[in-house]
Amino acid sequence: MTEPLTVLGLETSCDETAAAVVRLDASGKVEVLSSIVGTQIAAHAPYGGVVPEIAARAHVETIDAIVAEALSSAGVGYGDLTGVAATAGPGLVGGVMVGLSFGKAVALARGLPLVAVNHLEGHAVSARLAADIPYPFLLLLVSGGHCQILAVEGVGACRRLGSTIDDAAGEAFDKIAKSMGLPYPGGPALEKLAQGGDPSGYVLPRALLGRDGFDFSFSGLKTAAARMAATVNTDAERKNLAAAVQVAIARQLSDRTDKAMAAYALEHQGAPLRFVVAGGVAANGAVRAKLQDTATARGFSFDAPPLAYCTDNAAMIALAGAERLALGISDRLDAPARPRWPLDEAAALANPTHVPGRKGAKA
Repeated sequence: MTEPLTVLGLETSCDETAAAVVRLDASGKVEVLSSIVGTQIAAHAPYGGVVPEIAARAHVETIDAIVAEALSSAGVGYGDLTGVAATAGPGLVGGVMVGLSFGKAVALARGLPLVAVNHLEGHAVSARLAADIPYPFLLLLVSGGHCQILAVEGVGACRRLGSTIDDAAGEAFDKIAKSMGLPYPGGPALEKLAQGGDPSGYVLPRALLGRDGFDFSFSGLKTAAARMAATVNTDAERKNLAAAVQVAIARQLSDRTDKAMAAYALEHQGAPLRFVVAGGVAANGAVRAKLQDTATARGFSFDAPPLAYCTDNAAMIALAGAERLALGISDRLDAPARPRWPLDEAAALANPTHVPGRKGAKA
């Protein structure tokens, strides 16, 4: 690659309709020219969570305006683009189809290459939007729908070390917050409530303590906290329970990540040790602080995306697409929308965390 790449990114995998323009130059420097995120919080708040049909319809209704705003804010037109990157999964497939179809239309009409991006790969590179973080690095991807620890060796080269065997950490935050009567979205509301709380009065389970491997589990903690929430009566008790939940989730993320760091360091002796945490839960201050302490103790550098790039956004999708285009990688216009799409497909097939079936976990 000798000329800069200017890529339009599209993200519609859940309840944010997002578009962004990112420029990647030959030296690897990243410039976010625009990043527009249209939220649907008001539409889903009455239901206490995301309703897939409502989300898909909202994407259809707003994506034209969001893309137009992203291009205008970046000061570019369709003729200035060198490629289009759109989330192709995993996610709510109705929403994924909206953004991917829009990206295909732009690529076809303008003769541009299309990159069908794995949403998780977008999160994997999100910290690179604002900092120079060379490959390889150890990644904790932690959000409302995903909780994985991965060795990221290069563009698209992600090796899964561990994953949740039931709920994601962000889902635990949101469901516990709902059981405490907090508004949607629950994670940020619980973090706000926890400020100044005393976590010592509540003992929450420590799942997988002493277990081999690097997997996570939050279902037991979620159930225990929900039961405790039914017994709290005062504002002080609610604040203390929120603080205990936050500490418990941060503790498990730290404990399991610490084990993965030890194994990763053995594999990469003599090389710089870099740790990145990304995803919506990376915006939680207590989680960040705990993980930063863990990284420092293990001799790893610590990076996390700016808060604007922790939650779903299109800038990370544009960057993931630009990095692939720089290597000459693009996709056909018949690239499918995928509700499930593991980053490390070999690991997912060889060692699935969930066995499919009528009674299996939805993940």
